[in-house]
Amino acid sequence: MTPHERWMALALREAERAYDADEVPVGAVVVHGGSVIAKGYNQVETMRDPTAHAEMIALTAAAAHLESKFLKECVLYVTMEPCPMCAGAIVLSRIPTVVFGCYDPKMGASGSVMNITENQKLNHRVHVIGGVLDQECGMLLKEFFGKKRKER
Repeated sequence: MTPHERWMALALREAERAYDADEVPVGAVVVHGGSVIAKGYNQVETMRDPTAHAEMIALTAAAAHLESKFLKECVLYVTMEPCPMCAGAIVLSRIPTVVFGCYDPKMGASGSVMNITENQKLNHRVHVIGGVLDQECGMLLKEFFGKKRKER
């Protein structure tokens, strides 16, 4: 298992927490200096907050941990490609690297639908690595939405 896969496996555990809470199963961890300093999972339904995405929760916790709005020496691992809101927050946090699991062909903002994280017109660009544990991350989402369709 590569280091990226090891950290993504931790983000996948967070996604499983979201799944168990009947939330869209996306999880995130922020790594700094070889340690996880923050983690999060989707809590949009629980908190009744459209901004309570895994990345937003993890970025907020990492900023609090480092006592800085800039996360310049961190890596964000997230199980699904960030949406436009999260990609914008990632750019604003100055995080240098984002590693994600599965691509999001409907809302992905790190290369699929648009590319906010690497947009040359913005004052910060993020190095993005996609597809790490893609199968595992995608399968959890497919299982969740399959279950939701059966409940209707």
